[in-house]
Amino acid sequence: VTDPEPLPADHPLWALEGVLIAPHVGGATGAMRPRIARLVRRQIEHFLAGEEPENVVLRG
Repeated sequence: VTDPEPLPADHPLWALEGVLIAPHVGGATGAMRPRIARLVRRQIEHFLAGEEPENVVLRG
């Protein structure tokens, strides 16, 4: 995980030797799709009820 994510094209990490930069996909397991489906369902239920969604990311 980096800050910022994704890294801008001119970020110094891109030029370092011996560094492997990969996307942040730590949850890519066989259980991921059912978890995503449950979350999407809950988010839709929140939306339809006029509620705040889960996992809101705010820029500071």
